[in-house]
Amino acid sequence: MVSHIEPGLQLIGTSAVMRAIDADIHAAARSDAKVLVTGETGVGKDVVARLLHARSRRRAASWAAINCAGLPDTLLESELFGHVRGSFTDAHRDKRGLFEAASEGTVFIDEVGEMSVRMQAVLLRFLETGELQRVGAERQSGRADVRIVAATNRDLRERIAAGVFREDLYYRLNVIRIHIPPLRDRSEDVVPLLDHFFRLFSREHRVPRPDVQADVLRRLVEYRWPGNLRELKNVVERMTLRADGRTLTVADLPADLVCAARAPAERTPAGLAADRVDPAGELMRRMLEEGECFWATVYPLFMNRDLSREQLRTIVRTGLERTVGNYRLLVHLFNMPAEDYKRFLAFLKKHDCCPSFKAFRVAPGRRSFDASRGETTADRAPVCA
Repeated sequence: MVSHIEPGLQLIGTSAVMRAIDADIHAAARSDAKVLVTGETGVGKDVVARLLHARSRRRAASWAAINCAGLPDTLLESELFGHVRGSFTDAHRDKRGLFEAASEGTVFIDEVGEMSVRMQAVLLRFLETGELQRVGAERQSGRADVRIVAATNRDLRERIAAGVFREDLYYRLNVIRIHIPPLRDRSEDVVPLLDHFFRLFSREHRVPRPDVQADVLRRLVEYRWPGNLRELKNVVERMTLRADGRTLTVADLPADLVCAARAPAERTPAGLAADRVDPAGELMRRMLEEGECFWATVYPLFMNRDLSREQLRTIVRTGLERTVGNYRLLVHLFNMPAEDYKRFLAFLKKHDCCPSFKAFRVAPGRRSFDASRGETTADRAPVCA
């Protein structure tokens, strides 16, 4: 998408790390050097990229952004370099690519770590020469002068070691690096972010800005925000619309947030991923012994790719063994509200982590689930779905 940066864009936060990032953006904006922005999903890498453009000498020119995740090579190459008529199905006319359309401006390549090795070679050639060749064209169509800002939530050094990311491309992109820490590591930024988004959505939806009870504010600050800035933004918009100008109470908080207990630092996704000591067993222990909610304990790790699909299946299978195949009791076992049953099943089915309940059933009268103890016990009553 080619556009211009909206006026008034700013970096919200009072923490020392955010002040340092703001200084890094200011310094990087003075040059045309390539920038690599890193950090977890939802931390605001796109905001940093937009600020780099808005503060640079290229701010009067175009801004273009593309997300590499999920795009096949042909489509990604066409979006970046353009194509000629007839080069592939549905190519009914010649089309300019983002590099050509945003010439003299900035191109933001998000999720660059998801790019295939072939496309990495194509991008590397462009970074070295600036030459454009549309898909299906027999010769080059010119050159483009664009500044490249790339972003990823991956550890590219690990990707290089695994042979799925080119080391030479990494060094081309990593001239200036700006790392954005997760929101859980800078809780002092939560209050100014809340203030900003409450004002933003009250104005956008034309509703009074709600007041917030002290207990609600405390819970919002203590929450770990696994979805980072993106999750906080969605929560504030939902609460603003729900309040309709009245004072927000704990009852207005999303169920995920209410059932989430702030865990020690060593339980962060990064820490769990680093030690790899039976993560499925540790997560089960936290849900069964400490009452932590599935949405706050397992879900963010899986969505951030710190927990594999097979590990999630192990957790679900272990739970189903305890509930004798009963998914409704599994929702209770994992400390979720009963109304989350359909949402939970939809999540498991979407990621192919929903084993059949039949493998965990036993004959009636053999055993049943004791919700108070989180385990199966002898019982004559039949097991029901």
